[in-house]
Amino acid sequence: MKPLYSLVVFGFFLSAQAQTNPAITHFLKNTTQTGSYYMQGNSTAIGNGLLVNCQQVAYTNDYSYITCTGIPSYPTGPFLDGNPSQAQDQSAIYEIPLNPVPETGTPSSTTSGNIGVFINGVALFDYRDGVAWNPSTNALCGGPGNPPCPGGPGTSMDWNRDAIPAEMAGFDCSKGHPAMGNYHHHQNPSAFKLDLNVVSTICNLYDADGLYAIDSTQHSPLIGFAYDGYPIYGAYGFANTDGTGGIARMKSSYQLRNMTQRSNGPAVDATYFLGYFREDYEYIAQTAEDRLDEHNGRFCITPEYPNGTYAYFCTVDANWNSAYPYAVGPTFYGVYANRKVNSVPAAATIYTSSLSTGVEVEHMKFSVFPNPGADLIAIQVHGLNPSDLQVDLTDMAGKRIRKTVIRAGQTIAYFDVQALYAGTYLVTVSSENARKTFRVVIAE
Repeated sequence: MKPLYSLVVFGFFLSAQAQTNPAITHFLKNTTQTGSYYMQGNSTAIGNGLLVNCQQVAYTNDYSYITCTGIPSYPTGPFLDGNPSQAQDQSAIYEIPLNPVPETGTPSSTTSGNIGVFINGVALFDYRDGVAWNPSTNALCGGPGNPPCPGGPGTSMDWNRDAIPAEMAGFDCSKGHPAMGNYHHHQNPSAFKLDLNVVSTICNLYDADGLYAIDSTQHSPLIGFAYDGYPIYGAYGFANTDGTGGIARMKSSYQLRNMTQRSNGPAVDATYFLGYFREDYEYIAQTAEDRLDEHNGRFCITPEYPNGTYAYFCTVDANWNSAYPYAVGPTFYGVYANRKVNSVPAAATIYTSSLSTGVEVEHMKFSVFPNPGADLIAIQVHGLNPSDLQVDLTDMAGKRIRKTVIRAGQTIAYFDVQALYAGTYLVTVSSENARKTFRVVIAE
């Protein structure tokens, strides 16, 4: 039998670890709010009755255990490429290493299907969509409408299709879509409409948002973990790996090859343009500190890891459009394992605190637009929103006219102001312990 003091010390260690390890503290928890989705032709979101974000976080000395549905708090859909699926409850449990280790041997390639999990419980996929080029038939194989690839689903061919350009029509406003009900992102989970160059019109009618909004003036939030246990950040980080130099966009070190003909593949043309396949890219090692390595990450200081960590970044180009390899890959930096498990160990401790407790609204950035506005007024969070935020529209005397909520893991809310008298109003965003107020003008 272990001495009592040993148990006390061990319990204290676990408690202290839970308060500091982002793989425990940074998942968004929810046990009451349910999600919604859009159907084609209906611009009003429909409730799906499914809990959003993560329902439980537990931990042992070595792992955190994240129980979640895989349903985000932002609306999903529609998927305009004929995808018949909707986001479905995955009832998933993820086992995330609390002390990930680098792979010292041959790096593991990313796989088809889940390769990581975002802090809202939504799955991360790599670049691929399961379609490839079969040189024996000189045609595409795999995926809907194509014959199977030799060797079966997920088999690596000479030319594997990149999901980002090939499936653009099937992504919703949040840049996600389902695979047989498993809603996931291949890329930076920030809404198309927030990119500097908007490459999809899906947000025009079916408005959604995303897990976070890019803010080029601050370090991007921690938005997930790869299956090797290392954290995944948004598009921006500290310019230098030691945490100095201001904020910079983290840049991919992959570039398109200079070629017009693919060996054992189709010619480069308007249909099979450069960038259509993953193998159209080559890795060119860079020395600049804001350039990422072959896994799409670097060892650096981040706000959550002041002593430094290896971290992946969701790469975008100068227009904030997704840039290959998008998040993680094509190989893992650390030791890889399939992180979906069937149960939480009986000895695991349930994490009862929350990242959202005491969120400091006064230090968050918001945009309220259009201002003046005549039909709708939008309230947009910059960065990540880790907590439910109440949003009130009041007159200048303080009388509440409208109210709404920006849920944890969402970035935007709206007020319909068409029926209001013209004049000046106040928009107040508040959490449990702070508030921020903006003046808005309702025009004729």
